Amino acid sequence: MKRIHFGASLISIVAVFIGCSDPMNETEGTPTADLSDGVQSAMVDGHAPSSILVFLKESADLSPSERAAGKTERVAAVHKSLVEHAAATQAPLLQWLGEQGATGRSFHIVNAVLVENANPSLLRKLAARTDVKRLMLDKPIRRDDLPSGDPVSESEPRASLAIEANITYTGATRVWNELNVKGAGVVIGSSDTGVAWTHPTLKPHYRGWNGTTADHTFSWHDAIHKGSSTGNSCGYDVAAPCDDQGHGTHTVGTMVGDDGAGNQIGMAPGAKWIGCRNMDENVGKASTYIECTEWFMAPYPPGQPDKADPSKAADIINNSWGCTASEGCRGNELVDVLKSVRAAGIVFVAAAGNSGSGCGTIIDQPGTISPEVLSVGAVDHRNGAIASFSSRGPSKWDQKLGPDVSAPGNSIRSAYPGNGYSSMSGTSMASPHVAGEIALILSAVPSLHGKVDELTRLVTSTATPKTSSQSCGGVSGSSIPNNTFGSGIINAYKAVTTARGSQ
Repeated sequence: MKRIHFGASLISIVAVFIGCSDPMNETEGTPTADLSDGVQSAMVDGHAPSSILVFLKESADLSPSERAAGKTERVAAVHKSLVEHAAATQAPLLQWLGEQGATGRSFHIVNAVLVENANPSLLRKLAARTDVKRLMLDKPIRRDDLPSGDPVSESEPRASLAIEANITYTGATRVWNELNVKGAGVVIGSSDTGVAWTHPTLKPHYRGWNGTTADHTFSWHDAIHKGSSTGNSCGYDVAAPCDDQGHGTHTVGTMVGDDGAGNQIGMAPGAKWIGCRNMDENVGKASTYIECTEWFMAPYPPGQPDKADPSKAADIINNSWGCTASEGCRGNELVDVLKSVRAAGIVFVAAAGNSGSGCGTIIDQPGTISPEVLSVGAVDHRNGAIASFSSRGPSKWDQKLGPDVSAPGNSIRSAYPGNGYSSMSGTSMASPHVAGEIALILSAVPSLHGKVDELTRLVTSTATPKTSSQSCGGVSGSSIPNNTFGSGIINAYKAVTTARGSQ
């Protein structure tokens, strides 16, 4: 797996701050920070400089969001608190890095600084700082890959003669036809390999397209910055949406796709999508995932984070990637990111993973962080059976039950770059069904915007219960919820009618 280089940041940052007190040692001392395995190895015998994520101990106060009147105000309050806290608490570290001849690039959605080209001596000094909580090697990590390898594109893409069966199976078509709800007024964020935005099923639903001209300013962000040694088919820091792999285009298709000519592949064709590319030809890093999530909370023009606009935040973020423990992710690195998203009133939907069929196979972040995400398992919509590859609970990180719900994820036909279509399988294909379902709920009942707990309850409580012969983690497969299907298979029609009835 090739390495990529992370370049841009979200708050500025060559670090020279004047008048800031530095609470650390100037010399290499006894490590007090939690160190990932990769950092420990680099400190002992590393020769090449490493990119390191430095997580600080102090977390921002997110309580201002609790007093916000609506979702827009909620996002703005959280964003303001995060930015101000990062600026204040990171200043001593950034000044110190400048004195060491190093530079830091700041994040605020989690209190962290990315340090490029850190040598073993600098790592040891960082590990001894009293304001540092954890050091993590910022190395390439994979997305939640397909169980059968690369996607298979149809050699002669067919035009569907009807709505795709997986969409009908969820009850979404009943929402369209009986309730006249298709997702209008909702924005879904795609954090993935990018998007082929001109695909006929996607272009009409892109927030950056008004039907005549395109404006990508607040609707697209590229977190992949020049640095790969082999080049990239899309390039780097691209100004318009591009997909260098195909996976992101496919998942966006399942959320909103409809070309108006027979290819009805999406759950919420009335919703709008925005996108952030977080992988370089299928390879990403923790910093790129964090960067995209931060951008979704307050999109900004390329290279101008000072112009971030929380009013343009996504309502839902779909995530089909996984960071493994072997690559440094233990869960605590992402908890603050996910808490910030939740406090802002944004629903974070995550694929549960493709490591089934054994128990305890929900093993990769962020799907394992049960309280902060809505995790999704995969079923075959042709027979309602759980997909063999779908990861089962309990979560490795917190030992809680998972997934939350299940959705179609086996041989799902959706959009693919080149204006074509492909059939792909994975919990990566299941999670966008849930993102689309939430878009339908929000469109039907706009007062639910920002109310993550209520939206989660609606999705889980209205799912069609499914039992299993498999018992995991002391939870019987005959229980509802269980560690195979979660609360069951999503039912968008019941979710929307329940939401309307509760108002």
